[in-house]
Amino acid sequence: MTDLTPKPLPNTPEYSVSELASAIKRTLEDGFGFIRLRGEVSGYRGPHSSGHCYFSLKDERSKIEAVIWKGNWSRLRIKPDEGMEVIATGRISSFPGSSKYQIVIEALEPAGVGALMVQLEERKKKLAAEGLFDAVRKKPIPFLPRVIGIVTSPTGAVIRDMLHGFAERCPAHVLVWPVRVQGEGSAAEVAAAVRGFNAILPGGKVPRPEVLIVARGGGSLEDLWGFNDEAVVRAVASSALPVISAVGHETDWTLIDLVADARAPTPTKAAEWAVPKHSELVVQVIDYSNRLSNAIRRQSETSRQRYDGAQHRLGLALTGYIQRRHTAFAQVAGRMPNFRSLIASPRHRFDAVGTRLARSLLANTRTLATRHARISSRLQPRLVEIRVARTRDRFEATFRRGLDALNRTAASRRVRLERMSSRLSPDALRTRVKTATARVADIDQRRQRALENRIAARRHVLDGHSKMLQSLSYRGVLARGFAVVRGVDGQMLRRAQEFTPGRPLDIEVADGRAAARALGPSEPAAANPQLPQAVTDQPSEQPARPQSKPAKQGSLF
Repeated sequence: MTDLTPKPLPNTPEYSVSELASAIKRTLEDGFGFIRLRGEVSGYRGPHSSGHCYFSLKDERSKIEAVIWKGNWSRLRIKPDEGMEVIATGRISSFPGSSKYQIVIEALEPAGVGALMVQLEERKKKLAAEGLFDAVRKKPIPFLPRVIGIVTSPTGAVIRDMLHGFAERCPAHVLVWPVRVQGEGSAAEVAAAVRGFNAILPGGKVPRPEVLIVARGGGSLEDLWGFNDEAVVRAVASSALPVISAVGHETDWTLIDLVADARAPTPTKAAEWAVPKHSELVVQVIDYSNRLSNAIRRQSETSRQRYDGAQHRLGLALTGYIQRRHTAFAQVAGRMPNFRSLIASPRHRFDAVGTRLARSLLANTRTLATRHARISSRLQPRLVEIRVARTRDRFEATFRRGLDALNRTAASRRVRLERMSSRLSPDALRTRVKTATARVADIDQRRQRALENRIAARRHVLDGHSKMLQSLSYRGVLARGFAVVRGVDGQMLRRAQEFTPGRPLDIEVADGRAAARALGPSEPAAANPQLPQAVTDQPSEQPARPQSKPAKQGSLF
């Protein structure tokens, strides 16, 4: 058998991969040069972060990659858009790094709207006329849902990114309804998934979701066409559960975005919108608390400034009034009669009142002393001790109740944690355990602070009662030099008639007691013949001036 396969000649040159790629690039550029190409824009995502723009031009059978360099992008009269039919002027080139050929566009002209875009616009107008896109039909997204339903492909990167986002936020139970998100039959599966989640009854074996997320990664208009299907749009519109649309990237749009209750730019953002982050909630609560404290402080400062201003204005007004009154008084004083004649009568009245005041003060002091002695006999240290003991018993009972309540709360939380541990994933369980640990630590700190504050308050009250006991005790009076005289029977002696001659006495002073015996009631000093008479150097002819009898101060006890 003869081998008819052509064999390379011995002198055939060898090419490297780079040399061959460069040769093909030069052949394409030299063979075509500038051309005008008509096609529909597909896969348009806007300018790249580098400033260049990458997309595709296609017709019903073929597709070619297109690129607009950063320098040409700013000079284009019209900008490309997804589904737009354009006439591009440029040159054919290739990218040696991936062995792909492309058209480098330098000018762009509109040629019309593509067939898919025309169909999409007609369907959009039809559904909008039925009111499916009205804002009044939008349902609010729950703030902290416990169960979340996701309609997406179970094998794509979208579900992994969303589950990772849920793991970093507040715990939630996630239900995934697997569907195809591209190709024939994908629209029917997505519509059936939305209706299936709505058919779940509350309290069943499978929990009913509180919010639905329809998610898919980015793609061209053809890749996302299943989410423009009328059946999907009507299923989302008739859903009793709130629906978040997370189809494609931020620049992509489908009809499901218009009918959904919320539209997230990416699937990861949808997970963040559905479940808030615990740390963000804590920061928000702290921020609200700080703002409230600042508002209260500013209000207090404003009130204080207003008070200071009013006080200053009042002082100025009073100063002016006093000055005016002083001026008026000075004018009137010039017309008044002699000062001594005016005050003669008030001076006599003043002297008379002063005499009566001295006698009134003496009588009032004796009355108060008698009243104090009568009240002090009824005050006993035992009453204060009983009140302190009752306060201590109430405090210990309150402490025991708080400790029992804390133990019951911890036990119930522990039982609940053990019951839910079988249904939680390890990551969610770790998160819940960490949160519960932090909360228990916070409760313990609050209990400790409350206990310390309660003890400090009770100690303050006890110190006040102790000081009151010391102030009401007669021992404070003894420390000032007074003494308490009792008979042998312990009865307090208050009058001189009770001191019979020879009666044994018990005298209590500040630092102890002393035994004594009574000599009898003493006589007034003026009636004692043994006291020496006062000697005077004045002549006997002059009558002796009567000596005023000093006022006798009554006892305070």
